[in-house]
Amino acid sequence: MFDLSFTKLLVLAVIALVVFGPDQLPKIAAQAGRALRDLRRIAEHAKADLQEGLGPEFRDFDIADLHPKNFVRKHLWDEFDADGANGANGANGANGTIPVPQPASRLSPGESPPYDSEAT
Repeated sequence: MFDLSFTKLLVLAVIALVVFGPDQLPKIAAQAGRALRDLRRIAEHAKADLQEGLGPEFRDFDIADLHPKNFVRKHLWDEFDADGANGANGANGANGTIPVPQPASRLSPGESPPYDSEAT
């Protein structure tokens, strides 16, 4: 998400050590850990309350499906998979890639395609 490498984390740790000092840094780290833990707990409670409030008809509803990436994957790619299921490999090929439709061949068997000197 933030693309933090080891060197970036090390630089952030050195800056924090300089700004807060070695005696205050453990206290601040502990407070940040507690705040993060409390934030996660609040989010889990809110999620549980939302699912409870939706009622039994939305029991199978997953809030993660509302994330744009998951929403597109579920509603667009699943429909594409269902439409392509009549083909040989469905929407995904044997190696997990999406096949590219090939144009219909207008050559007779054994005939080679014409060479276009301007195309190369």
